Amino acid sequence: MTYTVGDLVAEFLPAVGVTTAFGIVSVHNIPMLDALSQRNAVRYVMARGEMGGAHMADAYARVTGSLGVVFTSTGPGAANAVPGLVEARFAGSPVLHITGQTATRHIDRDMGTVHDVPGQTAMLGAVSKQAFRLRSAQEALGVLTAAATAALTAPTGPVSLEIPIDLQRTEVPRPDWAAFSLALPPALPPEPQALAAAIAMLRDAKRPMLWLGNGAKGAGAAAQRLLDLGFGAVTSWNGRGIIAEDDPRTLGGLNGNGSALVQEFYRGCDAMVVVGSRLRGHETQDFTIGLPQPLIHIDVDAAANGRTYPNALFVQGDAALTLHALADALAPREAEFQAELAALKARATAAYAAGLGPYESFPATLRAVMPRDALWVRDITISNSSWGNRILHVLGARDAVHPVGAAIGPGLPLGIGAALGGGGRKAIAMVGDGGFAVNMPELFTAVQQQAELIIMVMNDAGYGVIRHIQDFAAGRRFYHDLRGPDLMELAKLAGLPGMRVSAVEDFGPTLARAFATPGPVLVEIDMVSIGEHPPYAPYDKARPTG
Repeated sequence: MTYTVGDLVAEFLPAVGVTTAFGIVSVHNIPMLDALSQRNAVRYVMARGEMGGAHMADAYARVTGSLGVVFTSTGPGAANAVPGLVEARFAGSPVLHITGQTATRHIDRDMGTVHDVPGQTAMLGAVSKQAFRLRSAQEALGVLTAAATAALTAPTGPVSLEIPIDLQRTEVPRPDWAAFSLALPPALPPEPQALAAAIAMLRDAKRPMLWLGNGAKGAGAAAQRLLDLGFGAVTSWNGRGIIAEDDPRTLGGLNGNGSALVQEFYRGCDAMVVVGSRLRGHETQDFTIGLPQPLIHIDVDAAANGRTYPNALFVQGDAALTLHALADALAPREAEFQAELAALKARATAAYAAGLGPYESFPATLRAVMPRDALWVRDITISNSSWGNRILHVLGARDAVHPVGAAIGPGLPLGIGAALGGGGRKAIAMVGDGGFAVNMPELFTAVQQQAELIIMVMNDAGYGVIRHIQDFAAGRRFYHDLRGPDLMELAKLAGLPGMRVSAVEDFGPTLARAFATPGPVLVEIDMVSIGEHPPYAPYDKARPTG
């Protein structure tokens, strides 16, 4: 019986721990997916578009902490996956994108064979952490190993691999899988001199804060030790839940953007330790928020040093190892600072909620009806950009997924990927009607997979965020109204329960019913009936002039 590169790909994935893959079958990946189908070792999720499949693999990787895998065809299929790869790059998600390629005798010759796109490797290289092309069947195991290792090595990210169709059918020896494993590099210890300097800086700090980002997701226990020593905490929007946000010692995603109270509180702090975060402009009002000084930055990536905010000290090293080393060397602080932080958190949260108009109660109500282990997935809809990113408590480091790159449309496929990676936990994906339209066909993927997912569509019949940006930037509104389907009729067509909320008092009971319903559920929040959502900072200010 012959054994081909396609067979090798199908056996490589479970050998490195992959149990679920996403994508679309096509002429240039049939040998690989045929081999996958014959082994029954990997669940294959049939997306309706490559963009959706790539987003699903991204969210699956974020929730599980393992390798997400997406298969596409070459050319247009690979290009359709680009938005998902861009988002995975923003989020630092370990995604392996396996795409076909035209036969080796045609590659890079612009001969017009089906799906042949000259420059495909360059396109994928521009949006991936790395892009590989298989050039001979004999190197298949080595290149697959290099690609998966690159995706999983910090700083993690998406990696693309092209496998030409003729090589997929080429015979190769079967590897000894019992002797195979990925040789991932060990966690990087903190640089000793920089660590010693950080300890010296923090020894006398009485009001120190941690800022925890995506790179600190594996450092929750170490961060908790520093909180027990008297530190306070805040997170980036991609680092939420590293410390459970019902802990009064963390501000969670209420990191100062849009909260004058938090910005004022920072002025009374005497140190900030930034761990595994870019301090992105999107979250710091384009780097205008003043952060506590001295600022110490910890990151495994040397290129993070000074990338956004200047720092007093940079420590290169693994987040968990470095924070544990700090906790080993530091003494407890007085409890007064954390008491002030807890009081500030309550005031700032209430003040922020008070600015949400008719939606003031939504964050607390939703958190109250959500199971504690539920997954919180969002699109870039106005409800997320205002309260979803900031004041709905996230309780686990891998419990929250959102478009870090601020794209509209990933919410539904991100929700599907999260739900399928959640081990039976319920997920809720909050999307706007505009974002829902971008990947609406993936609703049928959710139904076919019976994903444990609530799709909550915040329906204001248009681009609500854009309306407020237009008010702020142009003083008039244009191209913002959307005509969409009747969502309850769409739910019937797709074959899943549909529920509609048209009044604030119905929000909690309806969501409780949705969480109690097995499988996917579509919930429409009729914002036209409830009322327009107020703009959020900075679009709630006077229109700029000049």
